[in-house]
This record gives sequence, structure tokens and C-alpha cells, in this order.
Amino acid sequence: MGNQYLDPNLKIFALNSNPVLANEIANFIGVELGKCSVKRFSDGEIQINIEESIRGCDVYVVQSTSAPVNQNLMEVLIMIDALKRASAKTINIVLPYYGYARQDRKARAREPITAKLVANLFETAGATRVITLDLHAPQIQGFFDIPIDHLMGVPILADYFKEKNFTNEDIVIVSPDHGGVTRARKMADRLKAPIAIIDKRRPRPNVAEVMNIVGNIEGKIAILIDDIIDTAGTITLAANALVENGAKEVYACCTHPVLSGPAIERIQSSNIKELVVTNSIALADEKKTDKIVELSVAPLIGEAIIRVHEEQSVSTLFD
Repeated sequence: MGNQYLDPNLKIFALNSNPVLANEIANFIGVELGKCSVKRFSDGEIQINIEESIRGCDVYVVQSTSAPVNQNLMEVLIMIDALKRASAKTINIVLPYYGYARQDRKARAREPITAKLVANLFETAGATRVITLDLHAPQIQGFFDIPIDHLMGVPILADYFKEKNFTNEDIVIVSPDHGGVTRARKMADRLKAPIAIIDKRRPRPNVAEVMNIVGNIEGKIAILIDDIIDTAGTITLAANALVENGAKEVYACCTHPVLSGPAIERIQSSNIKELVVTNSIALADEKKTDKIVELSVAPLIGEAIIRVHEEQSVSTLFD
């Protein structure tokens, strides 16, 4: 560990979803990870024990609620209860990936709004603040009645492509659907590049989707950007459509590599040259391929934790 962070009241704990990222964050700040054990009874019940005093401390718990989602969610809820009962001064939940964020509204009759339910669970358990990264729907911030710091992954992804020294005339930033245009625009502003949008339609049920590309991509290096890549269906179809319509090369990037089901196979056999992701979700070894480039969000989250702890502005991180 390099520089030591001097305030002994700042404590960082890792649960099971992403211990490597938690360790990187602790190293960046210059503190040791707090000691706690997460065990399971034989029937699967979670038992948490905090193995050091945290009375009067500002505690930060790092946990992505990625797969296995319910297990990771339950772990963090039990941890909050343990911290509250051990007299922590503040309980700050660091969620690099917020699970259930895609269920943020009633799209059909009789559907739950699970993203709101999860926010209620955190608050009821006793969290005093949430720090998260690239929520699938930014309005989820309004589901909380406690402070929430919403960090952005776009600058980290944009910096990676800046280092490739593409000229601005060469590249175009592509949103794979209408919903991601704002994100693509933020990326395009940072890279001083134009944007294009893939407009998907299904003329009739059970008829293959028709993809229209709005914007000029001919002869260009296309960079697809999304917040989550799950089964990789949308992104690989988009990449193939771009190449068919004259794009020279296709890169893809996202903040949260959920990569479930057939995702890795699809990416490997697609026209995507490189998929750039962050480590908001820990990638299992079998998902690490030569096409996937992983960038760390530890400096961003570490800096945000220091700023929250020292009562400084977090938004200036993105200026």
C-alpha cells in the first residue's frame, strides 16, 4: 500500500461479490480493508460477523448486487444491520452495480417496480448513503430518500479510446437503441466525434428486426456504447449491422459486463474487435477472453469515497 489515509474513522469493508475491486479501492485510498467474516449455515442462511470495533466510524461497504443477485443483496442488507447494531456513525453502501435497476417502472399491467423495492430495503435496513455507478435509469436516484452519489463510467471508457489516437474524423459513437442516446452524446462530446443511432423495428410479431442506422458510419470506426451488456444480443446484432452498412471496424464498450447466458459466445463470433468493460462486476475466469478489455473503476470510486468523507464536492470529478 502506498500513501496511508490518516483518518482512522474511515473504514472499508468488502463482502463476497467483488473483493478484488474492494481491495483496489482500499489500496487507492490507503486504508486496510476492515475485518469481517461472511459464512453460510448448511441451509444457506448468511451469517456475518464484524471482527473489529466500528463504533463512531464512517463505514463504506463495497458490494455489487450482480449474480447471484439475491445472495449478494441479502449479504449487504445483513451487513447494514450488523453495522447499525455495532454503532457505526454512518453506513455508506458502495454499489458499483445496482441489481434490479432494469425494473424501474411499470411497463405492463400488474408489474412490480423492483428497483424502488430494493431502494426501500437499503433504507429500512439502515443505510445512510448510497454511492453507485451508471444506474440503468438515472431516475432511480429519486427512489431514495437518503443522499445518493451517482458516478459516471463514460470518462473512463472515453479515456481508453483517446489513448488509441483515432482521429476525430475516423470515429463515430453509436447508441444501440434510442434509450442510450444521452450516454452516446456524453461519450461523443469527450471524443469530439459525431454520433449515430441504431433504430430497431419489428414490422410484425415474429418477423426479424429491421435495423436502420441514423447517421453516417460509412468507412468509419464505430464505437458502440451501452451501460449494461447482458446476453449481448443487442450489441452483437448492432455490430453486425454496422459492418454490413459500411463501418470499417466496430468496438463496443459498457460499464457493467453482466455477460450472462450466450454472451461470450456471441461476442467471440461477432464483428466486435474489442469489448471494453469496467470491473464494476467481477468477471469469472471463463468470461475473460482476448476480445475483452477490463478497466478499473477503483480510482473513481476511491476518489468519491475520500470526497464524501471529507465533505467535498463529488460532481467536480466529472468536470
